[in-house]
This record gives sequence, C-alpha cells and structure tokens, in this order.
Amino acid sequence: MHMRTAKSKDLPQIVAIYNQAIAEGNCTADTHSLTVKDRQYWFDSHSPDKYPIYVMEQEGKILSWYSLSAHRRGRMALRNVAEISYYVNQNHRRKGIGRQLMQHALKEAPKLGLHNLFAILLDVNQTSVALLEKNGFSRWGHLPNIAEFPDKTCGQFIYGRKV
Repeated sequence: MHMRTAKSKDLPQIVAIYNQAIAEGNCTADTHSLTVKDRQYWFDSHSPDKYPIYVMEQEGKILSWYSLSAHRRGRMALRNVAEISYYVNQNHRRKGIGRQLMQHALKEAPKLGLHNLFAILLDVNQTSVALLEKNGFSRWGHLPNIAEFPDKTCGQFIYGRKV
C-alpha cells in the first residue's frame, strides 16, 4: 500500500467509496448516491500544493482517501485552516487504514502551510469520533439535531487540532 496525491483518473473510485458511506447512513450528510460528474467540481477545487486529495492505493485499487479542503476560501485569516474528510472502502476497514490516513495528514499539513485541521462529522459516527480522539483531535463544537434524514435526525460534531 502506498499513499499518493489523487489524479483525475481516481475520481470514479473515490466516488464509489464515498457512495458506500452515503449508503451506510451515518458517515455523511449526503442522502443520495453521487456521480463522478457531481463530484468533478469538488475534485477540481483541490490542489496538490495547498488543499490536496490523497489516495491509499494497492495494486491499482484505491482502498481509501482523504481530502484537505479550504475553510471559508478567500478569507485570509483562515488560509492556514483545512477541513479533513476521510473515507475507507468498506472491504478494507478495521485494518488500521484510517489511522494511516490520519498520520499522513498530520505529517503533510505543516508542509502545506496548514496550522489547524478540523473535521465535521455526524454525532452518531462513533468510529470517526474514536479515530479523531486517538489522533489528538478534541471536540470544538456540537450542532445538535441539524441533520435531518428520512428516518432520523442527528447532530454534527466539530473536532479539531493544531498541527
């Protein structure tokens, strides 16, 4: 397995992993599967030099990915802050890949000029809560009962840390 910057050709596999998370219903606030076309603008808004998308690959297959996204783009006082999002293919979970993604992100962020990372997650996603806390993130906020799904309502946590 190795980590590398995502390329345009990786977008179909990135979207497929993201759609797995949508189907699970507790990993993202999206409620319907997305297409590559739906995610193209998102992909294009990232750049390897400041706000990259990384993939973990094994034998040409993307096992997981994470992105560092601008927070309030254009507001210069926030230029060194990024939101981290991460997803692991459901067939490769519980193998330490999430930990590897997070360690990579924490190592790369300072090289990109980032000083703070934060994650926004559904408050029912205890797997992500545990991963973030194990990697030095602390709860910075809670937005109660704002995510309305057809079968439930839940909140969002904001976790963050200095890097």
